[in-house]
Amino acid sequence: MRALGRHVLAEFYGCSPEVLNDTEKIEKMMVDAALEAGAEVKEVIFHQFSPQGVSGVVVISESHLAVHTWPEFGYAAVDVFTCGSTVDPWVSCYYLKKHLVSERMAAKEIKRGIFELDESDINASQAQQKSAV
Repeated sequence: MRALGRHVLAEFYGCSPEVLNDTEKIEKMMVDAALEAGAEVKEVIFHQFSPQGVSGVVVISESHLAVHTWPEFGYAAVDVFTCGSTVDPWVSCYYLKKHLVSERMAAKEIKRGIFELDESDINASQAQQKSAV
């Protein structure tokens, strides 16, 4: 059995409230985390909440990275969802742990789209998706 994607749900604790409330820093960090894993960035959207907090999404060819921050708790929730076998979502998570200067990361991986396909079926599907873009 093969999975079409890997979805890592990560929680970062003990982060700097100033960093977690800085939209530009969080956006750059998320884009850099995607690039560090070898992803191709397509779209980026981030929003600063009042009085605090940032949410954003980095759309990648391979799926997405999303973040929601709670500066008042030094906490960030991050999703890294990648499809195919070329981008490892854990690379992005460890990049973020380091750059958020997180005291602790709790994360789990969920396999998405589990099918009984052989490798040629998956490669053909991926080739069709890339040619459609």
